Amino acid sequence: MIPSLESLTTATLAKALEAASLRQHAIAANVANTNTAGFAPLRVGFEAQLTEARNSLRERGTVEPRDLEALRPLLEMDTDEAGGALPLQLDQQMADMARNAVHYQSMAQGLSRHFGLLAMAAAEGRK
Repeated sequence: MIPSLESLTTATLAKALEAASLRQHAIAANVANTNTAGFAPLRVGFEAQLTEARNSLRERGTVEPRDLEALRPLLEMDTDEAGGALPLQLDQQMADMARNAVHYQSMAQGLSRHFGLLAMAAAEGRK
């Protein structure tokens, strides 16, 4: 069965919102633990998975629902090659938090518009 554009759009936006929400939690934990000895900053590992999904889209020309289901944003410790905690810069974390909030808001608005279009289509353009 060929997935509908609607279902792929909704699933894609849901995954992006999930990643942005998790990223906000990671940044908040980093800010809260800035002065905690031994704390390793957190980050969300998701970009490599997205790159792989994009490459798959280029090769096949389509996105399968199972490809989207396989995308899982994960919390990871932000460490150097030796496994040591990277230094945390509070001003960078605050900038990251603001940027992530804007991304989340724009995706939520996109999802709202998408659902609005679906509602209008379901009502056949009548209000």
